[in-house]
Amino acid sequence: MQVQTKHYPKNCLLTIMDRYSAVVRNMEQVVMLPSFLRDMQLNGQGQQAQDGALDLYNCFTMLKAIRVDVDYGLLPREDWWSKVAGVRAHEAEHEAAETEEDKEERVLGQLDLEAQFHLHFSSLHHILTHLTLKAEEMTRKYQEILGQAM
Repeated sequence: MQVQTKHYPKNCLLTIMDRYSAVVRNMEQVVMLPSFLRDMQLNGQGQQAQDGALDLYNCFTMLKAIRVDVDYGLLPREDWWSKVAGVRAHEAEHEAAETEEDKEERVLGQLDLEAQFHLHFSSLHHILTHLTLKAEEMTRKYQEILGQAM
């Protein structure tokens, strides 16, 4: 299947996001039986997944979930915070122990928003590019598994 993307500049975040969505949609169309992906590693030829390693099925579901966020946006802030309530409680304990000097450093760090934007932008660009390659690799691997099974 041909991946169609809109015409934005090559390194534009919208180009990377469109390409990721298109590649994952293609992966979803090719992978008709995701259960074939259970206990298989992405890098191994028919090897069983090792303990703690992400198997193809978990990788498949992760890529799909991220595509939903890329296509439709993030959860509302309240819903997102309820998901990370445990992390939030831990941060509250940490903030109580924070000194006045640490608070000043944090405020100064927040003032340099342009630098933070560029850091997060380049990180997002890199991550989406990496996930796009992973989705393409998963599609190829699934097609290889089907070719071996038949």
